Amino acid sequence: MIVAENVSKNYGEVEVLKNINLTIAKGEIVAIVGPSGAGKTTLLQLLGTLDKPTLNTNATISINNQNILAFSDSELSKFRNKHIGFIFQFHQLLPEFTALENVCIPAFIGNKSKQEAEKEAKRLLDFLGLSHRINHKPNELSGGEQQRVAVARALINNPSVIFADEPSGNLDSESAKNLHELFFKLRDQFGQTFVIVTHNQKLAAMADRKLEMKDGIIINN
Repeated sequence: MIVAENVSKNYGEVEVLKNINLTIAKGEIVAIVGPSGAGKTTLLQLLGTLDKPTLNTNATISINNQNILAFSDSELSKFRNKHIGFIFQFHQLLPEFTALENVCIPAFIGNKSKQEAEKEAKRLLDFLGLSHRINHKPNELSGGEQQRVAVARALINNPSVIFADEPSGNLDSESAKNLHELFFKLRDQFGQTFVIVTHNQKLAAMADRKLEMKDGIIINN
């Protein structure tokens, strides 16, 4: 599903990632843990096509057997929209839009019709227990509800893989627990692969595999 080989990342003279090699299987839930500054979010951004590694002749990142480093920017944008979903610590919902409208945005970017996008968005929001909140704007929703809207938005195009960066870091303990359980329910229901950066040890312990990072390398695979 995801294969990274010889991946490094430098910011100026600072080497943030050092020759990372990583394989993640389809349907696997992988937690990436480690102290702040270990390179977790940088790795997630590279795997999720939001950034590019410091190129060398041996570096490759493939998703679904496609080398994403070989794509042009426009090809990469289309691939990202179709195959990848993102969930962030701060849900990043657009405040002027309703829950339904926020969920539909990636589908509209993917040129789905309004009817098709709204039908799928309503199905996902219903699955996530939010059918009664579809016309509410983010400031009318609780933190847990906002994050579930963000989850629906990540799922709208039925992506192969979901990348989540501290997805429960801004939630109370009960909402965090519900979100963590939701990831496993989604994997079982839809078959997605999840790659999750987290400081939450309970979530990390639930994952199929825990990758520990320190000083830009994976020390426990």
